[in-house]
Amino acid sequence: MAHKDDLIEGIAVGATIACLVHCLALPLLFALVPVISAVLPIPEHFHVIALGLAIPATGGALFAGYRRHRLAAPLLAGSAGLVLLTLGATHWEATPLETPVTVFGSLWIAAAHLANWRYRRASQLNAA
Repeated sequence: MAHKDDLIEGIAVGATIACLVHCLALPLLFALVPVISAVLPIPEHFHVIALGLAIPATGGALFAGYRRHRLAAPLLAGSAGLVLLTLGATHWEATPLETPVTVFGSLWIAAAHLANWRYRRASQLNAA
């Protein structure tokens, strides 16, 4: 039976992957911006909204895992990834640094979630 933390972690990993796909595909879609913006208007503050969703999802999932396995590495890696996402969305938006910083941050977050998931599973097996 799936645990509540598994669902939260799964949602957070899915959101991270969606963010990563968005960041990697966006440069390829720049050539289509006039067509896309006519069909699908994207607000200028989209990245700030996405960040507002990523912080509590990532923080909650990683902190819940930390409470169970007491290993700080996933929490620290996820925090570093969130800092990079924040910098990409707020300080380096519309600059050449935005995409690489955001992609690197997303990768850190994805790795943190995967490590957190594994450590949580291992701590459940050890407790049984």
